[in-house]
Amino acid sequence: MRDVTVPDVSQSLRLGGAVRRSTTARTMRINVSKESEVSLRDQIAVQVEFLIATRKLEAAESLPSVRALATRLKIHHNTVSQAYRDLVEKGLLVRRRGSRLAVRSPEEPLTPTPARDLDDLINGTVHIAQQHGFTMQQLRHRVRARLLAEPPDHILALSIDAGMRTLFRLELTESLHCPVETCPPEKLVENPGLAIGALVLSPPGLMPQVVSALPKDRPVVRITYSLADEHIALVQNLQQSSVIAVASISEYFLRTARGVLAPVVGRRHSMREYLLDGRIPRGLGAPDILFCDAMVYRLMRTRTRRINVVPYQLISADCLAQVSSAMSGPDMEDAPAHS
Repeated sequence: MRDVTVPDVSQSLRLGGAVRRSTTARTMRINVSKESEVSLRDQIAVQVEFLIATRKLEAAESLPSVRALATRLKIHHNTVSQAYRDLVEKGLLVRRRGSRLAVRSPEEPLTPTPARDLDDLINGTVHIAQQHGFTMQQLRHRVRARLLAEPPDHILALSIDAGMRTLFRLELTESLHCPVETCPPEKLVENPGLAIGALVLSPPGLMPQVVSALPKDRPVVRITYSLADEHIALVQNLQQSSVIAVASISEYFLRTARGVLAPVVGRRHSMREYLLDGRIPRGLGAPDILFCDAMVYRLMRTRTRRINVVPYQLISADCLAQVSSAMSGPDMEDAPAHS
């Protein structure tokens, strides 16, 4: 395991229109295996994407330079450069003038001052609004209108991958017990009316095109994935060579698992992947560990007893709580009385 230090913005002060940032160091864990069948380029790209999706890398955080990361991982700098380029093309990273690559934050065009509590956040919002010429009356009117707006009556989850759309629908329906629709992002871009009455959910990589297609008063909720630390630890703690399998109805799920698990699987263990269509394949065999999505877990737990089946909850608990709060609407006891 190699730890790569990246700056973490802990405080921002706006002085004379300029932003002065003080940073503290924290570690971004990138682990690669030269013995894995998965290319080093894909291992790096998938792991950085997963760190963003699980919010271990937050918006506006800078990544290590190409040469710094290559040196620490003891690989060629072109490999890191190619991995970073892949992430830029996917809209996950952005290069800002005079700085390193950073995590893109398209849903937040104005980065607010990091707040210690809600009053700090409100104070920062008031300050930014005044800087842009808005009065307190205008701000109060817009905030009041947004808070008293009717809550969404259903969820619209987006993904390019059909399997991921099915998993989003399954997990959201089971956790929140509300209507859930799904569609590819390009369908919503072509027909923004699909978002009427919906709370729109999007993975981080799709946020740029989705945010630009919807009105500003209809914020898009970013889907955050669950951490995979426990799954990785299971493989790390294996005492002997083992067969590790991943089964899912989603190609994206399999690709992500491949990149995240590759460093710990290496050549010591063997890894198998199964893209399922709702049925258990005859050639599944009996792997020592089978990681799977929620849909596959339903099949496995009722039809097999010999395999150590470990499910992965795709959407994080924090994200589900955020969505639940947005669907329930404003707390009318806390809403201001009508004048």
